[in-house]
Amino acid sequence: MCLIVFAWRPGHALPLLVAANRDEFHARPSLPLARWEDAPSVYAGRDLEAGGTWLGIGAGGRFAALTNIRDPDQPQGLRSRGELTATFLKGDQSPLDYLNGLARQATQYSGFNLLVGDPRQLCYFNSREGEPRVLPAGIYGLSNARLDTPWPKLQRAKQALTECLDAADSEQLLKLLADPQPAADAQLPDTGVGLATERLLSSVFIAGAHYGTRASTTLLVAANGQREMRERSFGPAGAHLGEVRLQL
Repeated sequence: MCLIVFAWRPGHALPLLVAANRDEFHARPSLPLARWEDAPSVYAGRDLEAGGTWLGIGAGGRFAALTNIRDPDQPQGLRSRGELTATFLKGDQSPLDYLNGLARQATQYSGFNLLVGDPRQLCYFNSREGEPRVLPAGIYGLSNARLDTPWPKLQRAKQALTECLDAADSEQLLKLLADPQPAADAQLPDTGVGLATERLLSSVFIAGAHYGTRASTTLLVAANGQREMRERSFGPAGAHLGEVRLQL
């Protein structure tokens, strides 16, 4: 994942709302959102190169999502970051216990941000910070830096989420994920990838020929345990490839 905005509202009729774009090279093989045959309690897309996932749900209201930290100079991790989400979704540890255990081995992975939650708790871990955090109620945004780093696209997406909260549904969330507007050069972060790439990556939805938004995913979790997921898949230049909708 390269952009996630979410509202965590314990006690609300819809305690968790998530809107997320997965940005990746189009040549990297993956499967769309579906139930995993080898882990039937897990519903997620799947990276076919390393076997993990970027976002998914599991038994007991479990949720996990991942973004990479953008840093071209960081050392390459020995293990795939996609296994971090998959392991949590297939397990039964509490979110905080899982992240406390992960903190001791985080150096085995390239830089990452990880969200893990269940109906009682939502937690966040940044591998550079090294300390798990239990998140209070609020509206949050996560891209390829720390939680709520004020990159222009993240601020736009958070504002759009805030504006649709009173009537939030999957269509509204997918609409905010489709925003193609790039940031002005003066607003761009400098993450070491060069100006042309910073421009390409500065929009909520990225429509590149070789790299871009591969999937837009929404998750609505109700207080009664019902969950709705929608995912739209895209190819080069933003070509729409299909859509999956699950109600669990």
